This record gives sequence, structure tokens and C-alpha cells, in this order.
Amino acid sequence: MDIRTVPNPLVRAGGRWLHRVNQRHPWSHNDHFHGWILRRLPARRRRALDVGCGAGLLLSRLRGRFDEVLGVDADAAMAAVSTERFAGDPTVSVRHARFEEVDGAFDAITMIAVLHHMPLEVALRHASELLEPGGRLLVVGLVRPDSVTDLVWEVASSLLNPLVGMAKHPQPVTEPVDDGGPAMPVRDAAETFAELSRVARRVLLGARIRRRLFFRYTLEWTRPT
Repeated sequence: MDIRTVPNPLVRAGGRWLHRVNQRHPWSHNDHFHGWILRRLPARRRRALDVGCGAGLLLSRLRGRFDEVLGVDADAAMAAVSTERFAGDPTVSVRHARFEEVDGAFDAITMIAVLHHMPLEVALRHASELLEPGGRLLVVGLVRPDSVTDLVWEVASSLLNPLVGMAKHPQPVTEPVDDGGPAMPVRDAAETFAELSRVARRVLLGARIRRRLFFRYTLEWTRPT
């Protein structure tokens, strides 16, 4: 049950109005959750891996909190942006690679809006194998709405979204902003929250999974020592 496909004309009209308001007061749902990640970093901070690092904003916030930080992105253009951003910084490295190609050992693995781009169970198992004992997996992700509960969260997020936008970006945007960089790869999620939870709790015993406002969920798991 996706609010974007509800046929009611009043709902569709309201959606178009919200879209216009959101365009005038834009803000990043993904960046909004950086604080959640930074508050949950493990005690041991030697090596961190950011999967789907994009333009490198989270890498810049992990830098200095770990001895080494590695970012990987399956999109060549995004990996190139991050590589240039951290050129000359010996503590940050970036690779154009798929997650399944990564090896090594890490104290933290972060994923923001990227898990739904990969085979779910395979990716979670690989993450668990890469983590050191006591290492932590921190995921901010998207799922496919499929229930009345999902619809309630979608509606609440849709109504609150412009209020947050006005608070974070009070000056209205009158023209589209083009930063000149490559477009972020986008894909709709295939799994529902129920499906994600079922797989994650089977693969990662003790994983903490929560619905969040603004069309996201969070997953936190610490590898047993």
C-alpha cells in the first residue's frame, strides 16, 4: 500500500501540493540520520566501512572517529566524486567496488539507503562476516509499503516532511539547484518491512530494527564477542 499510488483525487492533489512545498524547502532524509549513526559507533574504532558512500558526506563525518575509513560505491561516478574529495587524506580511501567484493575486518559498517540495492540476505551475511567481534552494523534503509501500518507511517512522514524542510531550509528555493555532480543512483525497495525484519532477525540474531519517520527504517546489530 503505497501512498504515491492511491487513486483518490483529493489524496493525489494533496500529494502534488506537498511535492511543490518540499521542492521549495528541500532537505536530505539520508543526511538527517547521520546523527543516529554517530551516536551508535562502537567503542573500538580502528577501521570503518561505509557502503554506498556516494559523494562522501558520511565518510567526512566518520573521518577522525576511526584510524582508517574505507568507502565503497558500485557506481563509478559516485566513487570518483568521493575519491577526489579525500585525495591526499591517508586516513580515508575510496574504492569503486560492489559490497560483495570487499574483504578485510572492520569495527563498524554503515549503510544509508543502499541495502535495498543488493540481495538482502547475501549482503547481511557478508556484513556479519566482515565485522570484528564487538563490531557494529548500522543501516538506514528503505522498504516497500505494504500494510495499513506502513500507510500510517507514510502519511505521518509526508505531513511532517514540509515542516522539517521549512525548519532546516527556511529560505524558499525559487529555481532548481544543480551542484554539477553526478546523479545519485535511485531504486525502489523490493522488500517490505515485515520481509526485511524476518530475514535480518534470522541472519543477525539480536538485531534491532525500527520503523522511522521520513520513509526510513534503522537496523543495528553488534557481532557477539
